[in-house]
Amino acid sequence: MLAVAVCGGWGIVTHTATGLEQRQQMKAKSRSLDRIDLNILRCLQENARISYVDLAAQVGLSTTPCLERVKRLEKAGIIRGYKAVLDPGALRAKLLVFVEISLNTQSPAVFDEFRRAVAKLPQIQECHLVSGQFDYILKCRIPEMSAYRQLLGDVVLTLPGVKESKSYVVMEEVKEELALPIPDLDRLEEK
Repeated sequence: MLAVAVCGGWGIVTHTATGLEQRQQMKAKSRSLDRIDLNILRCLQENARISYVDLAAQVGLSTTPCLERVKRLEKAGIIRGYKAVLDPGALRAKLLVFVEISLNTQSPAVFDEFRRAVAKLPQIQECHLVSGQFDYILKCRIPEMSAYRQLLGDVVLTLPGVKESKSYVVMEEVKEELALPIPDLDRLEEK
């Protein structure tokens, strides 16, 4: 199964780009999405391995205009990539743990240092700066509880600026959806 990452923020550059690339992305993003673009995004989220011939047929275009639209959506950063969705259990990453992290200070330098350190750790799948009683929430995948204890004690709690953590071990994954909800055109155009 494959997933397509779709960017919801129109003004955000999703990767480091040169000035020319940034201007091209902004120009491409300034063009509004239409119903056909939204249908292309829906189809690709459902099956990113679909052929361009089949995709074109599903959205009511011939192949060349369909391919041009997909390339434009990619260039604009709306389609951020194509990835295989893997079975964590088959790769010894069955244990899922969410970790709240509180930092010892709220300085931009500490936040930056923490983010850079987290980005290097493959066991941490996601890291989000959040509002509330703690600073970050991490999504970690590891083989088993002993591996998590080691990750927490030897790695997470030694990250720059970490004051404390609180862990939530997932007992059952009820829903994990990678696809974004794509609104109808009239709802997308609402301000």
